[in-house]
Amino acid sequence: MTRIMFICHGNICRSPMAEFIMKELVRRKGLEGEFVIDSCAVSTEEIGNGIYPPAKSELTRRGIPFARHTAVQLTRADSERYDMFIVMDTSNLRRARGILGTSGEDKLYKLMHFAGSERDVTDPWYSRRFDTAFDDIMLGCEGLLGELMQGSGQI
Repeated sequence: MTRIMFICHGNICRSPMAEFIMKELVRRKGLEGEFVIDSCAVSTEEIGNGIYPPAKSELTRRGIPFARHTAVQLTRADSERYDMFIVMDTSNLRRARGILGTSGEDKLYKLMHFAGSERDVTDPWYSRRFDTAFDDIMLGCEGLLGELMQGSGQI
């Protein structure tokens, strides 16, 4: 069982999009029983809030099903519960390191790393480009799943 936590600033746009995109990719491969996939925030600003409506609209437009979601914050205890922590940008990486401490360091990755890039997934909260964020997240999730399926030791 591979346990993945996607992380963004508020857990209302990018990380829930990644959570539900990855869940759908896994479902399409018939691997639902092999994964636990969740998402969270590095901040407390949106705790308790649902997915931001434009993010929901983009998921719907692209045919990605999603369930009820409530923003939660990453905790140090999560370092023991998850195998991988996938962040959307450099700021998320820095803040996640601070929360997880050294026990989570070797489990932290930027999502675009799995698409062959070290760039950030642009935050659609500021850019208003939910389509661009979706495209980046899809590329990263496809790369991540591909790597896991190739036997990198995670699945």
